[in-house]
Amino acid sequence: MKNNVISILILSVVIAFIAGFIVAIYEDITDKPIIKPKIIKTQELPKFKSGEELVKAFEKSRERGGGLFGDLRIYAITESVTAEKSVSVPQASSGRDYSETNIQVEGVDEADIIKTDGNYIYALAQGNLIIVNAYPADEAEILSTTYLDEFNPRELFIHGNRLLMFGSSNYRFEQEPKEQRIGRPIAEKIAPDIMPYPRRYVSFMSVRLYDISDREDPELLRTVDFEGNYLTSRKIGSDAYFVVNSNPRYYREEVDCEDIVPLYRESKSDDKPRFEEMEPIARCVDIGYIEPIQANNFITIASISMTDEDKDVEKEVIVGSGQNVYASLENLYIAQTSWPRYSALGELVKNYFQKTVITKFELDDGEINFMGTGEVKGHILNQFSMDEYDDHFRIATTAGNVWDREKMSSNNVYVLDEELEVVGELEDLAPGEKIYSVRFMGKKGYIVTFKKVDPLFVIDLSEHENPKVLGKLKIPGYSDYLHPYDENHIIGIGKDTVEAEESLKEGRGLDFAWYQGVKMAIFDVTDVENPIELHKVIIGDRGTDSPVLRDHKAFLFDRGKNLLVLPITLAEIRGEKTRDNQYGEFVFQGAYVYDISLEDGFDLKGKVTHYDDDDVFKKSGYYFRGDRSIERSLYIENVLYTLSNKRLQLNNLINLERLKVLDFK
Repeated sequence: MKNNVISILILSVVIAFIAGFIVAIYEDITDKPIIKPKIIKTQELPKFKSGEELVKAFEKSRERGGGLFGDLRIYAITESVTAEKSVSVPQASSGRDYSETNIQVEGVDEADIIKTDGNYIYALAQGNLIIVNAYPADEAEILSTTYLDEFNPRELFIHGNRLLMFGSSNYRFEQEPKEQRIGRPIAEKIAPDIMPYPRRYVSFMSVRLYDISDREDPELLRTVDFEGNYLTSRKIGSDAYFVVNSNPRYYREEVDCEDIVPLYRESKSDDKPRFEEMEPIARCVDIGYIEPIQANNFITIASISMTDEDKDVEKEVIVGSGQNVYASLENLYIAQTSWPRYSALGELVKNYFQKTVITKFELDDGEINFMGTGEVKGHILNQFSMDEYDDHFRIATTAGNVWDREKMSSNNVYVLDEELEVVGELEDLAPGEKIYSVRFMGKKGYIVTFKKVDPLFVIDLSEHENPKVLGKLKIPGYSDYLHPYDENHIIGIGKDTVEAEESLKEGRGLDFAWYQGVKMAIFDVTDVENPIELHKVIIGDRGTDSPVLRDHKAFLFDRGKNLLVLPITLAEIRGEKTRDNQYGEFVFQGAYVYDISLEDGFDLKGKVTHYDDDDVFKKSGYYFRGDRSIERSLYIENVLYTLSNKRLQLNNLINLERLKVLDFK
C-alpha cells in the first residue's frame, strides 16, 4: 500500500512537471509566428501514350495550319524586384568592388557575352572565348584565346573555376543507309533508304563546360549537343537551367515518332557530331504536352551541373509552342500564346480568342518538376511582363491589336495563385493602345502603354484579389525598358515621339506618332496617385538607337556610384529639320557615361568609343553596324571596361581617360 502511494505521488509530480514544461513552451511561442511547411500539390505532366499518338498530334496541327513547319519563339523572362542597383556585387577573393550582369532577381544569374569575377574578364568576341587578366589596369592583358571552329558562341556563365558556354553549330550530314541511321528504330513500312531532307542540314545547340583553373589554358570537360536552337538560360547556385527549341522539318507525310524526336549527344570533345553518336533526346512516351496541344515544335527544359561533370543532364521534353520563359529562384514558367485562327477565306474562326497558357515547373537542385498550368486573356510583350511574388504569379498582357478598329485592343493585369488559378484581375487598361514596357516591384507594378502618348500606370498589387490603378502620367514618348532606381523612383529608357499632324488619308485621320531620339527619364512615384517625370534627357534625333531598348543586359547602373552607362548609336540632323519623320545621319557610336542622381538628373560625364576614325560613320548610309560598336560595359573598382567585337577598352571611371586597349586578333 505504501509503495502504491509513493508511486502515485511520483506520477503526480511527473505529470505536473510535464504540464508546467508544456505551458512554459506554449507561453514562449504564442507571441512568435509558427512556420508551417509549404505544401504544394505537384501535378502529373500529361504524356503521349504512344508514338502514334504523338505523330497524330503533329498531323492535327498541320491540318489547322501549323504543320511540321511551324515556328516557335521563346524569349527569356526573369523575376523583377526592387533593386538599389542593376547589379549585385559579391566579394571577390580580392575583396574588390565590381559589377555583374544586369539581372532581375537576386540569386538567379543570366548568361551574357561578358562576365567578370573581379580579377578576370571572360568575353565572347569574334567567335572566340577570350580570357583577360583585368585588374589592375596597368597589368591588364589577354591570357588566352580559345578558337571555336564551326561553333557560334552565344552566352556564358562562370562559377568559380568553371565556365559554361552556350552556342550553336550547323552540320551537313551525308545520307546514310537505313540500318545505320542514328541508331534509332525505323518502321519497316518506310521504304526509302534515304533520310528525310532536313536531316541533311541539322542545327545543334551545344553546351560546353570548361575547367578554367588555368586561365591561360582552359580545359574542355564536357559537351552536350541538342538538335535545335538555344533560347535562354538561368543559373541558380551551381546548376544552369536552359531551354532549347527544336523544330522538326520533314517533307514526308508518313513518319514514325522516332524520326520526329530531336537528337542528342554527350561527349568530352568539341568534335563535330556523327550520326552513330546521336540518339533521340527522349522516348516518345516520355514526351509531355501542354493543353491545348499545339504540336509544331519541341521544347526541352534542361539543367546541367557546373561543378560535377559526371552528373546526368536533367531533361523535360514537351510538345507545344511558346513565346516567353520566366524563372524565379524556385520555379520556371513557360508562357505560350494561342493566336486567333482564320479560315482559308480570311474569316476569323468563331468562338476563338487570344489567350496565354502558362506552365509551371519547380526547380530543385537541378531537378525539373511539372507543377501545373493556367491561362489568361491576351498576349505577352516580353520578359518583364511576368513576375512571382509572395507565392503568387503576376502577368501583364495586351488583348487584341492596335490596328484593329473593329475590336479595340486593351491591356490587363492578372494575379494567379500557386496552382495558377486566377484570383485577381485588372482589365481594359488604355483601350486602343498596347504595352511597351512593364516592371513589377514588390507590391506595385508599373506599365507603359503607347499609341500617340505615353501613359505610365501605377498598379497596386498589395491585395492579390484586387489589383487596381493608383495613378497615371501621360507624357510624350514611351519607355521600352523600366529599371528601379529605388522604391519610389524608376528609370525609363525608350524613344521620344512627336504626334503626327491630323490629316486625311483614305478618309481616316492619322492616329499615331513619329518616334525621335532616345529618351531617358526618371519618374517619381512617391505620390502614387500623381506620378511625375522628375528628369529627362533626349539623345540625338530620329535614327538614334541603343541595344538597351531590346536587351537589358546592355544597361549598367549603380546607384551607390551615381553611375549609368548605355551604348548609343547617335544620329543627328544636319541643318534645319524639315519634317517629323526625317532621319539623322550617323555621327557616333560608343558608351554614354552619366552621373545620375535624384537632385540633378542625368549629367553626361563623357563618352567612350572604340572608333578612331569618324569616316566610318560618313560612309554608313541609313544603317550602321560595325565590329567596334560597344555592346557591353562593366567596372572593377574605378576602371570602366567596354566591350566590342574587336576590342576590350579600359578607361578611368572618374575622368574617362583611356588607360589601355586590348585589341582582339
